[in-house]
Amino acid sequence: MSTRTFRVTVRGVFDGLGADQRAELLARASEHDVLHAAFTPEGHLSYNLAARPAFTFRFQDSGEAKEDILEATERAEAAAEAWLTERGYGYKNLRSKAEDLSQAPLGKRQRRAAAQGG
Repeated sequence: MSTRTFRVTVRGVFDGLGADQRAELLARASEHDVLHAAFTPEGHLSYNLAARPAFTFRFQDSGEAKEDILEATERAEAAAEAWLTERGYGYKNLRSKAEDLSQAPLGKRQRRAAAQGG
């Protein structure tokens, strides 16, 4: 059985932030800019608090079977909740979306390379 790569996106909204928390997040905003977003095992947080209080964590995980995506999603949600809770950031409306990259449709270039034998 081959290893499957999963991408899990956990989205939510900051809730009840104090002035100090907002200032801290705004000061670190360049580290969490969506232009630098990446799927990583530890999770990458992105937000634009100046525009709206929403955030996105991006996680990369793996498993052997397609059912492992459920556990990967649970791990991602728990990691996002832990990160927020450890820092005292309130949040709401947490929701997740997971994708098994082995099941993702091939892009135009990938289809062309497959048709040409590599």
